[in-house]
Amino acid sequence: MPDRLPPLTALRAFDAAARHMSFARAADELNVTPAALSFQIKSLEDHLGQPLFRRLNRAVELTESGRLLAPGAAEGFRTLNTAWLQTRRLQDNRTLTVTAGPAFTAKWLAPRFYDFARAHPDIDLRFSAGLRMMDFDRDEIDVAIRFGHGPDPGLFSEPLAFEWLTPVMTPDLAEKYPKPEDLRRAPILSDDSLDFLNPKCDWAAWCRAAGVNFVPGHGVQFSQADHAIDAALAGAGVVLGRRALVVKDLHEGRLVAPYGLAITLDAHFRFLCPEGLQERPHIKAFRKWIWSEIEKTAEVSEWLRFVAAKDIAPA
Repeated sequence: MPDRLPPLTALRAFDAAARHMSFARAADELNVTPAALSFQIKSLEDHLGQPLFRRLNRAVELTESGRLLAPGAAEGFRTLNTAWLQTRRLQDNRTLTVTAGPAFTAKWLAPRFYDFARAHPDIDLRFSAGLRMMDFDRDEIDVAIRFGHGPDPGLFSEPLAFEWLTPVMTPDLAEKYPKPEDLRRAPILSDDSLDFLNPKCDWAAWCRAAGVNFVPGHGVQFSQADHAIDAALAGAGVVLGRRALVVKDLHEGRLVAPYGLAITLDAHFRFLCPEGLQERPHIKAFRKWIWSEIEKTAEVSEWLRFVAAKDIAPA
């Protein structure tokens, strides 16, 4: 048996057949005829000196040698595919794919991306909104914006502006409920997407920070932060708004934060990309643009008084 590796096309045919346990389906995947695929696998078996499949009446099954080879072949092709994608993407500074949660995409990225596109017409910007943990190589993602605590091993991780939350509402509602005590009779909107935080950052926490001895009724509950904020913008009630998601509406006057008290969170949004790629031209441009956009609304925080969530946690 020769020590050199067999032809890559033969290994590729074996990998496909082992995954599908069907020569016909493997041939369809590789866009070859079943006869051509069978020939490639036979050449691999000849190279090895023993069979890799048992040919049954209408099926195939792996031999002991096939079962030993299959995981290594699959892992080898995954590694090769990852390396190829990484190498190809190094040459691509025109396409920038960004993943972020649905709320951040809707409330922060989407209303602003036109400015980035206008400043960088040579970069094609693509958004992938979702909370699923993405694989930068497999999913061909350049940048991720994620909310939480980290850590982020193997990634360049940069915290964005510190996060706070405070009651926000339309100017009309603010006239009806000008003091924290007035929340007792206000329509309350609840955002359940922060339930994972510890210590809790909810209406009970904010009321403790404000020194009011009641907790507003639950009112309408939303599982998505952007839906709760949209309801507040429609005048349906008061919501605890997170900085990143309400700062543009506060800056432009659609919402107001009349009580001047905010809870700061330990969790924050982070700018993530593979370590070492943060200086690639299109990623660097996007990162610089994000910080410039954050600076545009920095004055919204200047008149707020802050209390850390950990300092108001119940004993």
